[in-house]
Amino acid sequence: MTFDFATAGRILFGRGTARDGGSTLSGYGRQALLVTGHSPDRAGFLVAALRQNGVECRLFTVPGEPTLQAVINGVQTAIDHSSQFIIGLGGGSAIDAAKAIAAMATNPGDLLDYLEVIGRGQTIAHPPLPCVAIPTTAGAGAEVTRNAVLTSPEHQVKVSLRSPLLLPKLALIDPELASSLPPDLTAATGLDALTQLIEPYVSSKATPLTDGFCVEGIRRVARSLRAACENGHNLEAREDMALASLLGGLALANAGLGAVHGFAGPIGGMSGAPHGAVCAALLPLVMDSNITALRERSPASPALARYDEIARLLTGRPQAAAVDALSWLKKLFSDLKVAPLSRWGIDRQTIPLLVDKAARASSMKGNPIVLLHAELTAILEKAV
Repeated sequence: MTFDFATAGRILFGRGTARDGGSTLSGYGRQALLVTGHSPDRAGFLVAALRQNGVECRLFTVPGEPTLQAVINGVQTAIDHSSQFIIGLGGGSAIDAAKAIAAMATNPGDLLDYLEVIGRGQTIAHPPLPCVAIPTTAGAGAEVTRNAVLTSPEHQVKVSLRSPLLLPKLALIDPELASSLPPDLTAATGLDALTQLIEPYVSSKATPLTDGFCVEGIRRVARSLRAACENGHNLEAREDMALASLLGGLALANAGLGAVHGFAGPIGGMSGAPHGAVCAALLPLVMDSNITALRERSPASPALARYDEIARLLTGRPQAAAVDALSWLKKLFSDLKVAPLSRWGIDRQTIPLLVDKAARASSMKGNPIVLLHAELTAILEKAV
């Protein structure tokens, strides 16, 4: 048995840790670039805490999913401000932008030199500026992943800047920060978290270490996602979801993902659909296709038993089987009003292009079985 495991330099988890984080963050320098999402006013508490500890901030806003140009602009802002470290405060988009800015601030050349798929895929050689990740949602797990997902409008695709050096120096997770998240975003990010626990668990690159993260995370999502959607101020539910998101990030960074995320990059790049919404629309369909393909072409695969275990974790029933997981997910998605992909402009005419792009996506490498072109097409036909 051999495997590799890497994560953030330090993980700090708990209610109130963000409010008290000024003194901890001050150890990284006296000039910080603070990357936020579309509501920079939510960063006021952190700016005040940093100033009290002698750290001056320059705010940089990423209003949507980070584009290549946004990262380029952020790098220039960091250089102009003489930033000594980068903070990402927000959802996965803000944190991914922060990680990319931190890396490109210290590495020469163009961003495309280092991007996979559409770029030249060169290795990031120089350590990035120290990066601190503070999530305000519970889904992406970006605070402990070694890549930054970026959108290229020109290529109509999402791609990753990827390197172990992108792992943040500090991941600071405070469940209280998500308490004001509305139900629809709570649902979308929570379903992203669930996808990022299920896919690494059945991944061809799963390890005993990541298995433990996935099992614990799935159990917590099953008991708390509905509660967090119904009452955002239920801190026990928020804590479960924050931990589940963290565990999913730890798992995917080390065991990979699968076909849901193989599709999600091209779909998000083409349509601008929220990542969590795409994952939610695809998860039960991909699971069903994987289970069928495994039974037909690889009946001895351990992934089949893992799908049964997922059913037991979701339903709480010791005798549950994979089909029960699909039923549980379909009921949950109906209750949470998960929309089909057609809501985001995906139609049958776009399916061939999306299938071709998805088949080349790096996330597909972790899928427990190689899905055939016809199987990938059938998944999208049902999803729209």
